[in-house]
Amino acid sequence: MSGNFFRVLCPDCENEQIVFEKASSTVACAVCGTTLARPTGGKADLEGEVTETVEAR
Repeated sequence: MSGNFFRVLCPDCENEQIVFEKASSTVACAVCGTTLARPTGGKADLEGEVTETVEAR
């Protein structure tokens, strides 16, 4: 699989959520609904702070 998963910190509620770096749809925080990632046709535009790169298993 090409692409990584990132653990992203929500800027509003500080919830951590895992997001695919090439997300093809808008990703919202599961707790407060704030947008965490917007698709751009390639790598997604991440709104929150990336705290960790999650390795593929």
